[in-house]
Amino acid sequence: MSNLKEALPASQFLKNNLGISEIPLEAYLSYGYALLAIAGADGEVSEAELNWLLNHQRMAGAPEEVIEKYKTFEYKNADLESLLTKITVDVSTWSKSRSLLYHAIQMARADDNYSLEEQKAVKKAAKLLKVEDDIALALHRLIETEEAVTALRKALLQTEVLG
Repeated sequence: MSNLKEALPASQFLKNNLGISEIPLEAYLSYGYALLAIAGADGEVSEAELNWLLNHQRMAGAPEEVIEKYKTFEYKNADLESLLTKITVDVSTWSKSRSLLYHAIQMARADDNYSLEEQKAVKKAAKLLKVEDDIALALHRLIETEEAVTALRKALLQTEVLG
């Protein structure tokens, strides 16, 4: 693998959504590993959850060599705190804890089975990440709203119809 400290240009998605213009290879790797550790805290990362991660990280500009490592990562033994120290970008105001929690919730919901165990794991991760309860709740509500808006768009554009 390339030099882990090497900064890579961020994808257009990250530039547009977070203002991030470059990310070290190590940060891509650790961010994905952290998401796997959180989503897998219920004992399993489902195929839909893994696919969500792979698609998201591709959109974020993670190199394929990093994507391949996600597939074999031993998330059950991951040290989330250690992974967090390796996630850095070129924007000092970016909140990795909030972003990570937001993406962990999305990933855990990807298989349409946001189990009680996953909800507890996300709540535990929020505490570990030092994300306040009101912010964690707001992130949950944001994701629910985004899902509702997507369903509305599909209905309006007739890409989804009533059965």
